[in-house]
Amino acid sequence: MKGPKASRPAICAILAFACGPILAAAPEPIDFSADSVQASLAKDKERTILSGRASVKTGSISILADRIELFGKDFTYMQCTGSVAVVDTDKKMRLESPSLYYDRDKKLLRAEGPSILQDDRNKLVLKAEWIESDNNSEVTLAEVAVRIVKDKLACRAEYALYRRKDNILELTGSPSASKGGDNYAATRMVVNTDTEDIQLEGDVSGSVVDKKEPAKGQTASPAAAKPPDQSPPPATSSPSATAPEGVAAPDAGGVK
Repeated sequence: MKGPKASRPAICAILAFACGPILAAAPEPIDFSADSVQASLAKDKERTILSGRASVKTGSISILADRIELFGKDFTYMQCTGSVAVVDTDKKMRLESPSLYYDRDKKLLRAEGPSILQDDRNKLVLKAEWIESDNNSEVTLAEVAVRIVKDKLACRAEYALYRRKDNILELTGSPSASKGGDNYAATRMVVNTDTEDIQLEGDVSGSVVDKKEPAKGQTASPAAAKPPDQSPPPATSSPSATAPEGVAAPDAGGVK
């Protein structure tokens, strides 16, 4: 059934009337609307295409996109394209992607293209070219150009496994991590997203910034204690002016 473009309330009314008996047997109620609709209600070939400000709500999940195609028995499957945005109010998670597949029965989301997963509960953001998230087990897989940011911790890898219930993030494929100026690299990393502890395995390397506090009674900045009318001391009197032979001079501002 295809007709002229109609208003959103009219489209909702058409879908409620035509699809009500079919959707009644669905695992969860589903509501959807769009600027225009193309629907086929033949038995075992149910398919509905929503175009223009397409919106679907099922359970705790809401999906917005330029185009959403619903198909399969009881409209179990969705293929969404164009500025896809997903919000799960129960899990407190958000997902943005150019293309998304969703299985309502398995609670499985699969995003392709530059995608962003935001875990509001754990204050964690994950970016990748491919993300698959199982809402039942709360396990997320990410591949290609993976980036994870949480508070002061930033990680990079080609592959990531995020076990949300356990607060565990496993990184492989040239993983690296930085926190508070410290940098680490290894063959495999396991990060506790709650404590931000990092376990390194395989070929490990890293660099650590000296965060030692000034000794008691020592002025943190000698220049700040200098009287205003005192001329600067000769360059040779500054212990940091000339580095010992064979040792690189410290980078100004690089030491905390």
